[in-house]
Amino acid sequence: MTVRNLLAALAFSAPLALPVHAQEALVTYKALSPELALDLARAVLADCRRRGYQVAVAVVDRFGVTQVLLRDRFAGPHTTGTASGKAWTAVSFRTNTTELHSISQPGAMQAGIRNLPGVVIIGGGMIVEAGGSLVGAVGVSGAPGGDADDACAKAGLEAIRDKLEF
Repeated sequence: MTVRNLLAALAFSAPLALPVHAQEALVTYKALSPELALDLARAVLADCRRRGYQVAVAVVDRFGVTQVLLRDRFAGPHTTGTASGKAWTAVSFRTNTTELHSISQPGAMQAGIRNLPGVVIIGGGMIVEAGGSLVGAVGVSGAPGGDADDACAKAGLEAIRDKLEF
């Protein structure tokens, strides 16, 4: 290593060696309460029932961890995993799964995300935002198509919208 490179490395790393203030070391974020996550899941399930659909609904927190999972009595066995996967995918990519579906078609630059483990790119996964912050996602599976899953998710989000504006 030349003296010039050594000096450059020291200049770059010097700020990293400074003491970190407690304020800068902690992160503050908004999160869904378990009660609000359950309200959302119930609202989605109720809307799907009104439409005649038997579905599973998953609500995940901002980190993709499941907070609520509801399955209607006649929803298929695959719906719980699919709903969870849709919610996880939406929060992971910070994008609704219907949009991910359209931008990840074969031949598109983002097509590779379809092959990542755990990713479910089918309509029905929607992000949940509050006060401009991502707080989680909801996934719906079992309606006849991703557009119908989306419709139930949107109705559930609308049902709790006033509680999200905190």
